[in-house]
Amino acid sequence: MSTTANTPLTVGTATAAPGEIARGAIEAGDLAGGVKVEIPVVIIHGAKPGPVFWVNGAIHGDEPEGPRAIQLAMRQIDPAQLTGAVVMIPVVNPLAFSAAERGNPLDTFSYDMNRIYPGKANGYFTERLADLHWHAMKDVADMEISIHSGGAHSFLDKAIFVDERPESVELARAMGAGWGCIMSNFSKAGSPMAMLNGAGKVGITVELGGRSATSPERFRYVADELCKSILNILYHYKMLPGTPTYPEPAYKGVQEALLAPASGIFLPVEGVDFLTMMKKGDPIAQIVNVFGDPVGELTAPADGMFFGLRALPNVTLGDWCCFFCKVEGVRDQLA
Repeated sequence: MSTTANTPLTVGTATAAPGEIARGAIEAGDLAGGVKVEIPVVIIHGAKPGPVFWVNGAIHGDEPEGPRAIQLAMRQIDPAQLTGAVVMIPVVNPLAFSAAERGNPLDTFSYDMNRIYPGKANGYFTERLADLHWHAMKDVADMEISIHSGGAHSFLDKAIFVDERPESVELARAMGAGWGCIMSNFSKAGSPMAMLNGAGKVGITVELGGRSATSPERFRYVADELCKSILNILYHYKMLPGTPTYPEPAYKGVQEALLAPASGIFLPVEGVDFLTMMKKGDPIAQIVNVFGDPVGELTAPADGMFFGLRALPNVTLGDWCCFFCKVEGVRDQLA
């Protein structure tokens, strides 16, 4: 939808008139002990009518980068200057976030909300939570980003997943400078991005942060970068006054997970860095056993770059080590 002059915008219990900011929640019922479960909502309703940009954070509870970026962005968006509206959901999965786990530990049958979305109205608790979120978003949002990170398991550098429609790639490019690792994902369900794309809207998944970047300095950096991207999207779509930046170059690629060929300690090769182009066969890391003897190595499976790396260096045969973007080409510049 697009906002309409003189008409309030409502999501859950939050209602904002044009030019206003409102907070509220999508109510999700009570736990057995009487604790109320709510999905927090922030609406920034611009003074001028226009599109609705929806931002989702913490669908995985061990990924606090999204909530912090939203906190920063909501304080920098002036509704008097805004065209359209921004709806922000700092924490999509509040029970997982409270437990600092990927999913709700009370719900083992539908643990990962980002795999079972949009859930079921009469399903397990996490499925019901996803269903409530989906019905709140689907008729309101014109475009959406879901903010992810490596969580407790890993660190992921700036990476984006799109369904390759021009409008999806445009939204990815609007994330701004440095976001040139743009990969294809054609999933039809399982995530907010997939469902919104299937509804004829546009959604993307963005990745930045994780366990290796939770020191005060690094966490501030990650949150600041994500906040900049939220604002950059508003600049690009002329929802807010400002000059957008874009990634140059922007790559087209597909993700491949690289697994440990042996057990031991995973040691990246000195000088190898995130989002840096490599040639097929270039060394990425060596694995040594408990005595320090080399027992395996990882090499680039194609021309491309790695964007995700495990947080802990101890690995067992078959463990995930890193995510690699197999680059297929350079994308055209935005007109």
